[in-house]
Amino acid sequence: MTTQLIDSFNRRIDYVRISVTDRCDLRCNYCMPKGFTDYEEPKDWLTFDEIERVVKAFTALGVENIRLTGGEPLLRKDLPVLVSRLSQVDGIDDISLSTNATQLEKHAVALKTAGLNRLNVSMDSVDPKRFHELCGRDALDDVLKGLKAAKEANLNPIKINSVYLHDTPDHEVDALVEFCIENHFVLRLIEAMPMGDTGRAAGKSNLQKTKLRLQSQYGLTETIERGPGPAKYLVSGDGQFKIGFITPMSQHFCESCNRVRLSVDGTLYLCLGQNDRFELRPLLRSGASQTELIEAIQDAIKMKPERHEFNESPKKIIRIMARTGG
Repeated sequence: MTTQLIDSFNRRIDYVRISVTDRCDLRCNYCMPKGFTDYEEPKDWLTFDEIERVVKAFTALGVENIRLTGGEPLLRKDLPVLVSRLSQVDGIDDISLSTNATQLEKHAVALKTAGLNRLNVSMDSVDPKRFHELCGRDALDDVLKGLKAAKEANLNPIKINSVYLHDTPDHEVDALVEFCIENHFVLRLIEAMPMGDTGRAAGKSNLQKTKLRLQSQYGLTETIERGPGPAKYLVSGDGQFKIGFITPMSQHFCESCNRVRLSVDGTLYLCLGQNDRFELRPLLRSGASQTELIEAIQDAIKMKPERHEFNESPKKIIRIMARTGG
């Protein structure tokens, strides 16, 4: 059996994003529709045992990087227990978490102790009023407390993920930059994508002018550093500040895509911007052997499309980001 997972376009898949819930305690206006209640039933969530089985199948195929996502993953009960279990799986090199940090203050130490390696925090503004407008709750103070707790727990590096909208003003971006410089966080700006009606309503964004402006304003230079994700980074002259740009709309990175997403109900989404998928839960609950699970994943990866079509077919993806998984 091969120790690497290679798709039909000769891309090695070594990164899996695993959603542990589709629920969230924020209502970001580019993500989840107002009044949304179409959540997966808990009986259909993958259990921790099932998630561990899937992770072991992927590691048998050379996957090294796991990210836990949602919805808001810290709404899943006993998440540090899952982190601990996955950290002990042979072959896992890195376990990270994407969170909005509203619940992070009470979980940071337990997550660090459990073996969490890295943390990405979604935060679109450091202005309380703007944060409330974008995220539907006056929760910025909770996020800041969560970030403080994460720093004190030595959950490093901490990356701040901020969705860049077509009408995001320069001063909002600059405030995020200054906040990250002050706190030694890595900032990552992400172009909004047309995922569901809410994503399309957010408008088409393009980071290229903002990237050039920040590069000049802060004396940043290109770096060849790449992580498991798609961000391309600029770094300050003293090396103390890094900012990444994730540009699925203006400069897609499909040729180097190395990831798939597993939703909370066991659906393996093979591309964020396509509808290709493979259902793993029926296999897990019908007594399939680990070998059969591994072979199913290999078959699924053959279905991974070459690229998304966000620009060509912006109405194609009906599902919202929270249902897809991070």
